[in-house]
Amino acid sequence: MLSTGALRAHLLAARLAGTVATSREESLRSYRLFAARDPRVTLGLDPEWGWGERDVMALMADKCGVSDDPGHVSGPDVIDPERTLSGLDAFADRLAEVAARRGPVLFGTGHPHRLLGFYADLADALSAAGCLVLTPAQGRCVDITTRFGLRTYNLDYVRGVALVREPGPPSARRETGAHTHSPLPVRTALEGVLDGGWPLPELVVGDHGWVCGAGQLGIEAIGVADTDDPALFVGEAEGRVSVAVPLDDAVRSDYYRPLTRYVLNRACLSQ
Repeated sequence: MLSTGALRAHLLAARLAGTVATSREESLRSYRLFAARDPRVTLGLDPEWGWGERDVMALMADKCGVSDDPGHVSGPDVIDPERTLSGLDAFADRLAEVAARRGPVLFGTGHPHRLLGFYADLADALSAAGCLVLTPAQGRCVDITTRFGLRTYNLDYVRGVALVREPGPPSARRETGAHTHSPLPVRTALEGVLDGGWPLPELVVGDHGWVCGAGQLGIEAIGVADTDDPALFVGEAEGRVSVAVPLDDAVRSDYYRPLTRYVLNRACLSQ
């Protein structure tokens, strides 16, 4: 059993919380773009409230522990580890509840090169507990607008976790899956649920557009988010995202393993 103290120390040492790699400049840019309703940062969420840049900054200070000083404009950003721990506890509690009902669950990530293992271990545990881990619309094309123009990707699953890949012959870049903030993959997966006669997920677990896109459609969603991803925290504030855990979402993949152990232990899902 990983203690709270040991996990807190790991969060700080791995820079999952505390001083993180995300810069203040990146975060402030995201807050400005969110206030302008830029789809690159709303991630499929259609905010109901009027969110100005200062409002977003205040929310992120409350949810993540970043500075609420608009004069603080440079340097590394920070995440309060206590808020991360609290978020992980709530995240685990939601997994435990869906596991107790043996409800269907959909996992998806826009950070497959970093977070795939984290979600895959959770998917394995929920499957072992009797939950149906959904894998709809495998292979279906998803057209996503990127900074390079419109690109076509294929929806795929690895150990029950959805991601998108570039089409074409195998390559190291293709094998890891593509980084995306788009809500289109989760919409495609949910269309596949309906087309294939699958049960609708009782819970969507992931990040970026997977969480916001599902929450916008009224499906319960939980996930992790960095300081430059305000959409998940806005969704949580507005009641369309159940849990948003503040942490750096782009550190080494093995640094997330202690978080997996902690979440599974708290959810009583350890195998």
